[in-house]
Amino acid sequence: MGYILLFGLLLVTILALWWFGRLRGATLQLTAAALMLGAAGYALQGRPSLPSSPREAGRGAAPLPLNVPREAMLGQFTASARWLSMSDALARRGNKDDAVGVIQAGLKANPRDMALWVGLGNALVDHAGMVTPAARLAYARARELGPKHPAPLFFEGLALARSGEREPALELWNRALALTPPGTSYRPMIEQGVAALQGRAPQQAPQP
Repeated sequence: MGYILLFGLLLVTILALWWFGRLRGATLQLTAAALMLGAAGYALQGRPSLPSSPREAGRGAAPLPLNVPREAMLGQFTASARWLSMSDALARRGNKDDAVGVIQAGLKANPRDMALWVGLGNALVDHAGMVTPAARLAYARARELGPKHPAPLFFEGLALARSGEREPALELWNRALALTPPGTSYRPMIEQGVAALQGRAPQQAPQP
């Protein structure tokens, strides 16, 4: 099941890069090849049957790139984008404590910013390597501030899926899909995620 989730999430990432990142041709092929290589390496060397070690996971695991779907769902040129971009940069360098701290600083200035609460949940998951109670509280706060927005549900579902909690993740993604009107630019991304968790063949991406 872990490998199914891994390749399902990999597919979602590739589709997000195609749909939102506008990658095409050789660039998309090289990006997809790099992602597939990483997934194949995990499939060959990973040992999902071993007991989890949250502290080690939090220190060593590279964060999943979430800026493309996050910007698609929450916007790129917003008051929260500066804080989230700084957090992303720190996380890529392995400074996960600082990545969390930057978003917390942003929340001190903007405590009712839904996007920052979503970002805090994501940063806490990457820091710990698992969905912690603090991350759940951050996603819950984001839902309170944006009860009709699918982003808090989507990203909490993604965090649960990465932790192997398939059924709760699927429930959240179905709720996110119900909040996303037809024709919304990021709706296909959520649909692909639901299909991956359900074990269905994903729909073919639309032609440009």
